[in-house]
Amino acid sequence: MSEVDDVIARSNEMLDRTRANSRGASARSRKARQNEVGKRIARIAIVDAVILIAAVVVGFFIPLGMFGALAVMALLIAATVLLAFAPAEPEVRAETLPSTPLRTLPLQTEAWLDRQRPALPAPAQTLVDAIGVRLDTLGPQLTALDDGAPVAVELRKLIGEQLPELVKGYTAVPEPLRRVPRNGRTPDEQLTDGLKLIEQEIGEMSASLAQGDLDRLSTRERYLQIRYREDGLEG
Repeated sequence: MSEVDDVIARSNEMLDRTRANSRGASARSRKARQNEVGKRIARIAIVDAVILIAAVVVGFFIPLGMFGALAVMALLIAATVLLAFAPAEPEVRAETLPSTPLRTLPLQTEAWLDRQRPALPAPAQTLVDAIGVRLDTLGPQLTALDDGAPVAVELRKLIGEQLPELVKGYTAVPEPLRRVPRNGRTPDEQLTDGLKLIEQEIGEMSASLAQGDLDRLSTRERYLQIRYREDGLEG
């Protein structure tokens, strides 16, 4: 393969990765919106049901009459409108990420990072999408991981502290200065390089956790083969 062919191949690979990340980001955004709408509807249904039940109970002892019925209707409308526009979940703050339970840290970090996305340059947004894919994969891997395990400590520091600090440090720079070189690199370039390193590091940690799962699966499979093969021979 010539050098030109090699460059073309690498370019195509990068393009495919970018498209995959974009599709992943779109799917995650749709899923997040659907989950939020579902939570809002469920919350409205519960509150409206409580209001109706309370009105029925009160009606047994005190006739509500027309004004009472209008008051109940107004209360239902007010509660529905209020809950429809209220946030479905409390907004994730960067300051709370270091103390977030490990099993929910990837999801919380991804939610916080997604809100910072519009303020970032285009190359950084692509990396944010890639990090989101990494965090989606990482989340289920942490459910059974001990908080005190070395990899857990490193992950908490990486995605709960260093990643938010990098983004916050960038957004603190005045917008006109973000493309002005300083010490040979612009803040845009520093952010992009930092996000690239974090994305790679999360991928390596996730692969390390997966390798442990694969090793345990292989050990279990060998155990079952030995046990049941011997049982078959003995039978």
